[in-house]
Amino acid sequence: MLKADKSDKKIVAIGGGHGLGRILSSLSNYGSQVTGIVTTTDNGGSTGRIRACQGGIAWGDMRNCINQLITEPSVGSMIFEYRFKGNGELDGHNLGNLMLTALDNLCIRPLEAINLIRDMLNVETQIIPMSEHPSDLAAFTHNGEIISGETSVDELQEIPKRLFLEPAVPATKEAIEAINDADLILLGPGSFLTSVMPVLLLRDLGLALKNCNAQIAFITNLDKEHGPAGKMSLESMLHWCERAMNGRKIDTIITDKPQPELAQRFNLQIEDLASNNHEWRHDRDKLKHAIDKLIASR
Repeated sequence: MLKADKSDKKIVAIGGGHGLGRILSSLSNYGSQVTGIVTTTDNGGSTGRIRACQGGIAWGDMRNCINQLITEPSVGSMIFEYRFKGNGELDGHNLGNLMLTALDNLCIRPLEAINLIRDMLNVETQIIPMSEHPSDLAAFTHNGEIISGETSVDELQEIPKRLFLEPAVPATKEAIEAINDADLILLGPGSFLTSVMPVLLLRDLGLALKNCNAQIAFITNLDKEHGPAGKMSLESMLHWCERAMNGRKIDTIITDKPQPELAQRFNLQIEDLASNNHEWRHDRDKLKHAIDKLIASR
């Protein structure tokens, strides 16, 4: 059952990894009204090793989001979160990644595999992979090189000239439908180049964002990132998003700091967002309050 204080507004959050998981868990009281569209280009860690030998999309970011949405610990959730340790080939592998890969190998659609896991773990929030076709993040550098792979992009010493997906793949149809039906779309927080941007690089998804009737909000990180994204200004990040969305303007920026240089172009919603324990981590309750306020203002 959805909790009584839920809005009837439909919310779509776009990103990957810890940042998207944080947003989705903060909005868990909205239940199935919330959809996370998750990046599938990771090629590092357990996910990267599985992709190298089995192919397929990257499962790690989806698994991370599902983990953060588990509210009732169970044997099933313990199994899904289990990470192997030791000296053998299983060392470092997450069992959730292997379960999702096994379901995929049984010719079940990646989205259906995710829904089976969601049902098993009683997760109401919708989780949709950005694409059900494998693709890698790649970058053009300013000196003409092509760098392939999310981990390699993260290790660049300079901001790339632009990003692209290799190969170009279609968005999951349910992701497009969620955007078309959305009242509010959230970009970020999280790793800008490797979590937020890959989803926006899908051509049909970018067109859907351009033509949607939803309010689009960008949620800033609370600290500078490591890697090339840490050298980007907020204004540059917003420009990259708008370019990927075919010129669609971002309506609101939810941030913890005044941004006077952006005040004329964007609606700024300045909030205390930091966790009391870690200043670089968004507090779930504060995020929920900020997003509730944004919804109420519509």
